[in-house]
Amino acid sequence: MIFSVEEGSFGYRHGARVLDAISFTVEPGQVLAVLGPNGSGKTTLLKCMMGLLNWNRGLSLIDGTPLSRIHYREVWQKIAYVPQAKNSVFSFTAEDMVVMGRSAHIGAFRQPGAADYGHARRAMETVGIYHLREKLCSEMSGGELQMVLIARALAAQPSMLVLDEPESNLDFRNQLVILETIEALARNQHISCVFNTHYPSHALKIASHALLLTREGGSRFGPAWKIINEENMRRAFEVNVHINEVRIEEKSYMSVLALSAAGKT
Repeated sequence: MIFSVEEGSFGYRHGARVLDAISFTVEPGQVLAVLGPNGSGKTTLLKCMMGLLNWNRGLSLIDGTPLSRIHYREVWQKIAYVPQAKNSVFSFTAEDMVVMGRSAHIGAFRQPGAADYGHARRAMETVGIYHLREKLCSEMSGGELQMVLIARALAAQPSMLVLDEPESNLDFRNQLVILETIEALARNQHISCVFNTHYPSHALKIASHALLLTREGGSRFGPAWKIINEENMRRAFEVNVHINEVRIEEKSYMSVLALSAAGKT
């Protein structure tokens, strides 16, 4: 599946335009990182691109067809959304939560069957949380719950995952687990992934492409290593950075070191 946005613009009523003429394309197996300062519209972009908010101008397309011409159930069979993990107030088990990802396939007034539970089990196995299947979501750590939400999305058998700050509020190890899971899904299952993040280093670690948003509503899109550079980071975030490449055991790693707020020494 090829997903694209063409000239997408959005602004809230009586407010300034948040997103202005945004265009990008995500092909199978690609990982797109969305970056930008607070207030640049990262979460709003995710909602607009999936049709949860309507573009004021422009459109989202799946394989060249506008989302508005595709039945919503078919859209949600192709695209799965992973929201930010919040402590659950509902006492669902992990298995119950994951099988909810089958809702776009089950339809209204139907209960999940054996096949749906089979898809849920395989999704949990894929992300390595099958051992949590009977644990209550209300008793999980943030990292565990985030993996459950990813498994729930995978249970829909999507072509693309959209993840809202999947590694935020997690400890060092769980951040890496989430990033490695996204990377593995793209590489091994050719599922395209779009995620927004506050961490340029995370984008450089796993993303093939990056979309950099500005507070003025503009954007830059292209290969991650081209978009995430010292000048673009300074302009977008008003932060002076140094980007360093380190080679360890024949593998290259990129790091973004924040030096100072722009204009300061």
